[in-house]
Amino acid sequence: MKGLLAKKNFDFMKPEDKDFIISFDTEMNKLGYTSGGNIENGYCWGRNMIIYTEAGVKSKKSYARIYIRDGDIVLRLYFSNVDKYRDAIERTPDYIQDAFIGEYPSCDHCHEKTDCVHQKRYTINGQQFEICNGKAFWFFQPDITRLPEYIKVFTTFYPQKKKS
Repeated sequence: MKGLLAKKNFDFMKPEDKDFIISFDTEMNKLGYTSGGNIENGYCWGRNMIIYTEAGVKSKKSYARIYIRDGDIVLRLYFSNVDKYRDAIERTPDYIQDAFIGEYPSCDHCHEKTDCVHQKRYTINGQQFEICNGKAFWFFQPDITRLPEYIKVFTTFYPQKKKS
């Protein structure tokens, strides 16, 4: 990853964003998730993106993404069954909880549906939330000093598998 980010086409990025990506990539690899050493087109999410899938598995389900945008990056983690992990989420720092309870992920009911398949519903701190799956669990301007907490919440939803 370090070699990829050193290429000229990533000169627009801030050094601290590159450092975060390199460290996050290292941690995800330790957990058994990989980007395959690829930085892809970002489409509507930014200039580029890095997609993390489970290493050695044919299914390419996304577990995390980093959107590389002009001026910043966004870490996006993919979570389901949030109510199952309510207690753990309620004990996280505000910058983690904000991705679950902040205004950004609120569902806009864009298709006037009350049972939208792209909507996640759960309760945190006694309050019910309806969030849009397309905007769910975005961590804006992730900071390398907060990396342990991002990894901690990730491993809450995806505990490391015991080796047999």
